[in-house]
Amino acid sequence: MVIETERLILRPWEDSDAEALYKYASDPEVGPAAGWPVHTSVQMSREVIRDVLSAPETYAIVLRETAEPVGSIGLMKPRLQDVAPTDRALELGYWIGKPYWGRGLVPEAAQAVIARAFSDLGCDQFWCAHYDGNRKSARVQEKLGFVPHHVEDHGRVEHWQVYRGCSGHA
Repeated sequence: MVIETERLILRPWEDSDAEALYKYASDPEVGPAAGWPVHTSVQMSREVIRDVLSAPETYAIVLRETAEPVGSIGLMKPRLQDVAPTDRALELGYWIGKPYWGRGLVPEAAQAVIARAFSDLGCDQFWCAHYDGNRKSARVQEKLGFVPHHVEDHGRVEHWQVYRGCSGHA
């Protein structure tokens, strides 16, 4: 599945994206803020593409003007165990390379992915989370209309929740 927006192409990750992934995932300000380790080699990035980023509904965030993958966005079943989301709930996860922070690319990508989830995947509820102190991610969630739900006290993750109808509006 490929999703297009004004500035982006959201498409499945490919092995050939390993060098671009490494370029951004090797930055120590990117991965740890999203809960994953800094990439230490192109081979590690290639393995992450194969083992993690090849999951269904996970997309490379590709700049339309350069065709370079600069981040990732995806949908998954909610990992939250202490709340009972509906069977049709999904969790949104994302990250983007530091040179692209603050440009509105993640909200643009997220709106397109959320619209797909409502219109094509039968989603009726979204969850999203960010690590305590990750103000950039919190700001993305606020822009998307997510509202605080609770803070996990067994980790550094603050969870946010939004309930939406199946109208397809993000």
